[in-house]
Amino acid sequence: MTTRQIADRRVRDRTVFIVSDGTGITAENFAHAVLTQFEGVRLVQERLPFIDDIQKAREAVVKINDAFRRDGYRPVVFSTMVNAEINAILHEACAMHLDLFQQFVEPLEIEFGVKSTHTVGRTHTGASSQAYQDRIEAINFSLAHDDGQTHKDLEQADVILIGVSRSGKTPTSLYLAMQYGIKSANYPLIPEDFERAALPGPIKQYRDKLFGLSIAPERLAEIRNERRPNSNYASLENCRYEVAEAERLMRKEGIKSCNSTAKSIEEIATTIITDFGLSTRAY
Repeated sequence: MTTRQIADRRVRDRTVFIVSDGTGITAENFAHAVLTQFEGVRLVQERLPFIDDIQKAREAVVKINDAFRRDGYRPVVFSTMVNAEINAILHEACAMHLDLFQQFVEPLEIEFGVKSTHTVGRTHTGASSQAYQDRIEAINFSLAHDDGQTHKDLEQADVILIGVSRSGKTPTSLYLAMQYGIKSANYPLIPEDFERAALPGPIKQYRDKLFGLSIAPERLAEIRNERRPNSNYASLENCRYEVAEAERLMRKEGIKSCNSTAKSIEEIATTIITDFGLSTRAY
């Protein structure tokens, strides 16, 4: 293959199918982790969940083959299929197949000397399980305690995030609850707190649960201007003031913190879990 042909392959859209007999979330997460390493390829992703019988498998093969004819290149298929017969049909499609169960489960069966259960949906807990109920409870807790809406039951929080408005507290709280079942509250730091140079009264007694989020003033101004353009709230001068005062207060109170400017929610959540030694269970 010539250099020009290689370059042409890189710039063409490539279709990626996420195929599963369940939700497809496991395969999608794995695919995302792998595919983010390839910046020179434009990828079009399609998820095909609940492919749990022969008819659905044949319909999936048709879609995959249609993509092959349309694109001129083999699609890439990430799959987590338990049923061997359905999986065999899926492999009839003209595609590059990355079968996660075949790659990982079979070698583990050999290593452990035990056959896997080959049960559909084992990667996700059922709605009747205690783990699932715990996660729902954590989500409800985080929603109820978003942005300091209520001070009730804060003693139940695993962690309380603090920081200026729009520093990333809410999405981090919800991620911790949804992904790990961690009860996370969040509380804003406002100008009145800076004038008093003290933590808000309702959270003072929970200092050991506090974690601070900071952010670059320039980025904060961009985010706030999307919500309230040309306001003092969104001005760069005010953002610099609030960020500086919030960081000063966190240092004074000895509160662990991190800067959210260049960090993903996943990275922030991992930092919090590690710093507090929280027990987790991914869903």
